[in-house]
Amino acid sequence: MVAHILDDFDRRILRVLQEDADCSMVELGERVGLSHTPCWRRVKKLEARGVIRGRVVLLDPEALELSVNVFVEVRLARQDEDTLNAFEAAVQAIDEIVESYTVSGEKDFLLRVVVGDVAAYETLLKKQLVHLPGVASLSSTFALRQVKYTTRLPL
Repeated sequence: MVAHILDDFDRRILRVLQEDADCSMVELGERVGLSHTPCWRRVKKLEARGVIRGRVVLLDPEALELSVNVFVEVRLARQDEDTLNAFEAAVQAIDEIVESYTVSGEKDFLLRVVVGDVAAYETLLKKQLVHLPGVASLSSTFALRQVKYTTRLPL
């Protein structure tokens, strides 16, 4: 496992980058206690090993009028490989689905959908979600308020 081969400097680097992916290599080195070159080498190793998958800009959904989060539980009619693969591929093509998980229990998938309002979700539901491959049933739960959201992993 990768986590077991991370030392304290690697963990510090990852913590800082989770907070501020734009910081310069000089600043990163200063914040973790390394000079520029060793810090840069460590970042490159973390990227090469896939620990750092990429760097992104986090957008404010409220500012973009995309503040409605809907959690959709999906039950498939069949759980055979072809149906699962077709469903997973179709989910990738819908921008409003920002997260998708296979889950245990009575449902097969949990989706997080982000839209501007309830009417936009209704349109998405009628035009796309109910037509996803293999869907037997959908159950939608609207989030009332986001209490916690982070992209930071607990290191």
